[in-house]
Amino acid sequence: MEPLTVLDGLVVPLDRANVDTDAIIPKQFLKSIKRSGFGPNLFDEWRYLDHGEPGMDNDSRPLNPDFVLNQARYQGASILLARENFGCGSSREHAPWALMDYGIRCIIAPSFADIFYNNCFKNAILPVVFNDKIVDDLFFRVFEHPGYRLQVDLPAQTIALPDGQQLTFDVEPFRKHCLVNGLDDIGLTLEKAEAIKQYEQRRKAEAPWLFS
Repeated sequence: MEPLTVLDGLVVPLDRANVDTDAIIPKQFLKSIKRSGFGPNLFDEWRYLDHGEPGMDNDSRPLNPDFVLNQARYQGASILLARENFGCGSSREHAPWALMDYGIRCIIAPSFADIFYNNCFKNAILPVVFNDKIVDDLFFRVFEHPGYRLQVDLPAQTIALPDGQQLTFDVEPFRKHCLVNGLDDIGLTLEKAEAIKQYEQRRKAEAPWLFS
């Protein structure tokens, strides 16, 4: 997966609490098990004025002008600012797939649903938890200043604001290691490839009848 070290990104504010995974990527788009191609259908029911189905030409669909992802000032955003309990609902991993495919690499919220939070780390997205007061302040700043950007430094565990203020955040060391080095579950396994090969060779010598 793509490593994440320092991210200088535009912030898009989603001022809604309890955003569930069905809102992030509706159930009709779960037919594919590829990790790519879900970005155009991120927040599909809020983003478009019609009902979306797989295979539709999203470029010709009517957009909801009131939804933040469709507003010009937030185009190209890579940091999502959200409210509490983001990612609740079903455990579908397609939700972080859709966010990552759209270009979101960091989500800031007061709280996350546990399974969604874990799935973010497995899909190159950094979820950052701040208290309500800090999140409220960030929403105010984003709304007041078009083009508002943050610099997320994962190795240093800091977020720099345009005025020079720095916020610090917590992240579990192993998850941090995986994000910085671009290691998902497969990548972690491949790091042990030589040890796995040696084990297989030893087992073949010890119990050849298992491999006949």
